Amino acid sequence: MIINILWLIFGAATSIQIIYLCFIYGRLSFFYHRKESNNTDINQEGVSIIIAARNEEENLKKLIPELSKQNYPIFEILVINDRSFDNTRFLLEGMMSQYPGLRTVTVDYTPDHVTPKKYALTLGIKVAKYDVLLLTDADCIPASENWISQMTRPIRNENKTFALGYGGYEKTKGFLNALIQYETWFTAIQYFSFALWKAPFMGVGRNLAYRRGFFMEKKAFKDLWQILGGDDDLFVNKYAQRSNTAVVIHPESITISTPKKTFKEYYIQKKRHFQTGKYYRAADKIKIGLYAISHLFFWASAIALMSITQKWEPIAAIVSIIVIRALLQFSTINSAIKKIEGHGKVFWTMFFDLMYLSYFWIIGAKGYLSKTVRWK
Repeated sequence: MIINILWLIFGAATSIQIIYLCFIYGRLSFFYHRKESNNTDINQEGVSIIIAARNEEENLKKLIPELSKQNYPIFEILVINDRSFDNTRFLLEGMMSQYPGLRTVTVDYTPDHVTPKKYALTLGIKVAKYDVLLLTDADCIPASENWISQMTRPIRNENKTFALGYGGYEKTKGFLNALIQYETWFTAIQYFSFALWKAPFMGVGRNLAYRRGFFMEKKAFKDLWQILGGDDDLFVNKYAQRSNTAVVIHPESITISTPKKTFKEYYIQKKRHFQTGKYYRAADKIKIGLYAISHLFFWASAIALMSITQKWEPIAAIVSIIVIRALLQFSTINSAIKKIEGHGKVFWTMFFDLMYLSYFWIIGAKGYLSKTVRWK
């Protein structure tokens, strides 16, 4: 009886995994083809780059010169100095004379009823010069001088409200960095694929564009003020729809961030990310959760069946299915990476798949239940 139930679970989990890898995540990996537009970028309205920064003196020294090199006719760089106690304020004051497109807003305190980053972003967005907003973080560097042009094109020329981009991390040596790369790729595959299926559910604040007018119309982060994170993914989750959202998948549109150097720093970051996930719409929780649960049941039932059964035939069948899924996963992930970054490959996908399984259920559960996350 137990072994029959395990076979049913294994079969159902395998079917769900294949559907996701082939058809849902495969929407990006196998069926999406970027259209190379030969048309002139007709509407080149102004763009406000918005950066909320707290104690980011060193990162801003690198970022602002890079942003100033952008190949776009009209843009401003607006840095919101959020209660910094390093030399951020003096740095920005000095750089404004060197970079005429740079402006700054200083936040000295945060009201009790709101969370700091949302408050800082709201103050900055209110005084932004232009209606097209392009958000990033202080530790991000655009991958090309055409970043503004690529990321804002759907908003300027296709009448979209949101443009979802990819925020990658610098590649370095070590297991932690490899895990960060894999998790970042997989997250991007998820939100890009569902957006391509006209069911967007999140974006990342490292690379996100939307209309200022829409932000003000929705009264900024109304109903989200009390949640520490979510200035990016929850705002998108609340308002992004099939008709008003586009994805930007192009090597010139990505940003590269500095990755965490220790597991403790990474844990705190991911705990905050998972904590916001419980505020997603119910349908979006199901979309993500169905893959995660079938992923867990796939491995758990496979291991249980191989432990219980005494015959080599069913063990060989299970191993064959695991190998087939591993090959499919390898193809899905690597095809997506090539489209997103234009190059790159990950070989140990099954190993990271198991690491992701542990990471999702351990850190994810702690983050989901936690109330002690914080902005800097």
